[in-house]
Amino acid sequence: MGKLVIITAPSGSGKTTVARHLLAHFPQLYFSISATTRAPRAHEQHGRDYFFVTEEQFRRMIEQQEFLEWEEVYPGTWYGSLQSELFKGWHQGKAVLYDIDVFGAQRLKEKFGSAALTLFIRPPSVATLKERLLSRGTESAEQVERRLSKAVRELQLESVFDHVVVNEDLAQTLNHATDLVHQFLSNNSC
Repeated sequence: MGKLVIITAPSGSGKTTVARHLLAHFPQLYFSISATTRAPRAHEQHGRDYFFVTEEQFRRMIEQQEFLEWEEVYPGTWYGSLQSELFKGWHQGKAVLYDIDVFGAQRLKEKFGSAALTLFIRPPSVATLKERLLSRGTESAEQVERRLSKAVRELQLESVFDHVVVNEDLAQTLNHATDLVHQFLSNNSC
């Protein structure tokens, strides 16, 4: 069994920025592309950012046990981590990097234990998180409020993860995450 690096956070906390930074700095990481039923955003591409599928396709994938974990993150919006992505990364001799929601990250940590490093990226405050979500301009005010409500529940789970990285200053956050991943990948006892 290989290693997993799992980046998780409430939506808008910076987990994707951290994940992209880690991919750029660690050639021994393989990015696991998740499947989702949500529509792609303007800059996203199928097979690069996500595998965009219909709800019917997603349900069929559940029935065929193609996921390591899956969840209906918001009503009608499903996300899942594919077993095939994990095996593809391990087959290449790499640690597999996940950029996933808090509940999915918790399930992967339970399943893989010390073979998985979990980093919880925490916003400095809920008010800062709200500002970040609004500044993205990708969602309605109602969607932002729904994300904030979920974020409050997710923040209560931070203690179940290996490390909490507060994303107040992006450069410091990226350095801290890089150091933690370097230590984990360098440790041969996992």
